[in-house]
Amino acid sequence: MPGLRREDVRPPEHRSFVTGVPVFLGFGKDTAQGTAGAVGPEQLATAGDLAAVTLPAGGALADAVRGFFANGGATCHVAWTDPGTDPVGAVRRGLAALEDLDDVDLVCLPDLAAWPREEDVAAAQRAVLEHCAARGDRFAVLDAVPAAGLAPVLRQRERLAGPDAAFGALYHPWVRVPSAGVARYVPPCGHLAGTYAAGDREKGVHRAPANRELEGVLDVAVDLADAEVGALYEAGVNPVRALPGRGIRAWGARTASDDEAWRDITVRRLVSTVGRWAERFLSAVAYEPNDVRLWVRITRELTAALELLHLSGAFAGRTAEESFYVRCDHETNPPEVVAAGLVVTEIGVAPAVPAEFIVVRVVQGADEATVNVMVNAA
Repeated sequence: MPGLRREDVRPPEHRSFVTGVPVFLGFGKDTAQGTAGAVGPEQLATAGDLAAVTLPAGGALADAVRGFFANGGATCHVAWTDPGTDPVGAVRRGLAALEDLDDVDLVCLPDLAAWPREEDVAAAQRAVLEHCAARGDRFAVLDAVPAAGLAPVLRQRERLAGPDAAFGALYHPWVRVPSAGVARYVPPCGHLAGTYAAGDREKGVHRAPANRELEGVLDVAVDLADAEVGALYEAGVNPVRALPGRGIRAWGARTASDDEAWRDITVRRLVSTVGRWAERFLSAVAYEPNDVRLWVRITRELTAALELLHLSGAFAGRTAEESFYVRCDHETNPPEVVAAGLVVTEIGVAPAVPAEFIVVRVVQGADEATVNVMVNAA
């Protein structure tokens, strides 16, 4: 009929904030992109079009990408470069060329740990950690050098120590996988990155990337004894173990940091993710009048996002008030800050940490046995 008519239109949904997206940077000598320091082209690989991606032969890059998808990964970026004689410089230049990939939050270098000099491996891995720390939104999944004993791995871990070590985790040993009709040992970073992605999708970044069976893995290069597992874990190296009847699993979720506050992978990634969200979704308030109305809007948007994380179990507090706070007011924005055109917001969170040890205590009396189970976070 003629006249005024109302029609409700649902606005388009915003693209969800995705985590667990790695960039795989490999070494490919004498490839079409073989000039020293050249990376590219960056290629987006999904489970559907992986066959169309041309990867350099001879390294572990292709195995890592296949392992990522086999373990639940959905999207990754793939790039390679010729390291020449300087893997440290090649890694720095390669990562610099991948700076614009703003959806990436994991970094894997599956060909690096096979480099013949241990000190070069550690130096290049430190460069990766520096890159992740400088950005604040990426986390490195690092491979230990191929070794039967613990000494080289522990030396490698010591060389990674420093303020940037919280932005990466080190795993040992390598894993045996089917590759081009044969079985060979490769670094586990690709398979592990897949478990990161799958856990993020199922529960969130606060889900520890551990105790999840690795698909597409036949065996581990070293069957670690309990004492070796303890030594590695104490040093901040995450063991990859073959558990009878349960398959092969990452048996640890610690960063390479010596700082107790940043010991857990979940804590580091949760804080980084909150920062990524704030940077991406609050860019809409740029150039708005810097007054109380803006501060209230910022507080409201951040609080809503953190409440969702609280409900999903990301924080340690029982209530939202115990779990986080957002402060954007006259105290964080005094006149001199406002005059400089800045808006300062303070966010505090209490991340949940994974339970690392389950203690089963059996007390046997004259007539009965009592079983008490205690779950502790070390």
